[in-house]
Amino acid sequence: MTPSSAPHLTILGAGPCGLYAAHTALELGAQVSVWEKQSQPGGLAAGHQRGGNWYDLGVHMLHAFDEEIFATCARVIGEERIEVPLKSHIKWHGKLYHYPLRGRDILAGIPPFTLIRCLTGLLLAEIESRWGRRTPGPDAESALCELYGPALYEFFFEEFTHRYWGIHPRDLSAEFVRRKMPRLSAVDVFKNLLEKLRLTAPRDSSEGALRFETLHYSTTGAEALPRKLAQSVHERGAEIHLDSTIETIHHKGSRITGINDMPASPHENSAFLSTIPLTRFIQALKPAAPDHVLKAAEQLRFKPMTVYALLVNKPRCMDALYTYYRDRIFHRVGEPKNAGLLVTPGDHTTLIVETTCEIGDAKWKGDALAEILGDLEAEGLCNAGDVVEHHLLHASHAYPVFAEGFEAHLQIVLDYLSQFENLRSTGRQGAFTYPNMHSAMRMGADAATSLLSSGCA
Repeated sequence: MTPSSAPHLTILGAGPCGLYAAHTALELGAQVSVWEKQSQPGGLAAGHQRGGNWYDLGVHMLHAFDEEIFATCARVIGEERIEVPLKSHIKWHGKLYHYPLRGRDILAGIPPFTLIRCLTGLLLAEIESRWGRRTPGPDAESALCELYGPALYEFFFEEFTHRYWGIHPRDLSAEFVRRKMPRLSAVDVFKNLLEKLRLTAPRDSSEGALRFETLHYSTTGAEALPRKLAQSVHERGAEIHLDSTIETIHHKGSRITGINDMPASPHENSAFLSTIPLTRFIQALKPAAPDHVLKAAEQLRFKPMTVYALLVNKPRCMDALYTYYRDRIFHRVGEPKNAGLLVTPGDHTTLIVETTCEIGDAKWKGDALAEILGDLEAEGLCNAGDVVEHHLLHASHAYPVFAEGFEAHLQIVLDYLSQFENLRSTGRQGAFTYPNMHSAMRMGADAATSLLSSGCA
């Protein structure tokens, strides 16, 4: 197939999902162009250079679960790749525990009388789920109570979920629990209890494999993977347009035809793969989407995030790669130096302090710095006087919000977009879902393959 006759794929967004879609499309012999609104590739996984150091927009490290994707990424990153043993914690009742939280950790963190209530509720919930005929509730509160029992829900999940999302669990969809929260069964908790009491033999080590997982990083942080992926696809012929916001998406009949000031793509019969926020895609359509679709899209919300990126005059602040906190203004703190990030000066370190927020509130504007520093000091990580620099990093579409009833609105939007035969919308923001980084890349690969194999490009 000559280049002029090859199918063409236009990709909106140069995060890991979009870039891996570009890699896949090139492997399938397509011509590719990628459009990204930021000045560097990476999306939510981008790195940001401030004052001579690199700061990640949250914790982003590559897993090796998908062997094909890992092999490609390892080859692309080359010698910049660092293997990092997973070491993550959660602060729970004044103590640090392994994250993801194990049943024995919950048992250790609950007062005795409350523990009896929680274990009873867990057992009843497990029996009900296996042999009962309970009708699932529509909201996250009902789903959590069905999974763990009311006592453990009230003790562990209710307040933290409400504070983190700014939405009470009764106003979140049950789908949020199924997609976002790991399952902790009563059986697992009781196994842990019996093991702790030495009434059973220790479980096979494969049950705790996640505890010893190896992650993959670089000395410049998360930015290396999207940078090297973008470089790789560009060297193989892909066009990459940075600083290129998608303002308008043109369509006619059953096809997307062009973007921005190009109502017709220069590539006849081009296919389009979008990883930009689903709501923005709908708002950019020209002619405009029908009113009922626009109204449905307005009901789909994303939770913003602000990262307080700190340069700290200490060689090290914590033992783990990152730690979750349940009762602080921040929900997670990462120390990338522990994963191999190079920091200047060498006797300093950096902290990535993640906070969910709303656009324009105190955390978004940086006005929460004093409270953040106070909480960091209370946790023994650093003092305000240790902080040499601080920078703000923003993500306006960090997390899809699965508010109760969102499914119906999402289905209206997806049904409307399904009429466009040469379009796929995918990834965390494009599909309104919760993949990790390697899963998002798999979604991009699958969408590119689907488009190009359907003959619509």
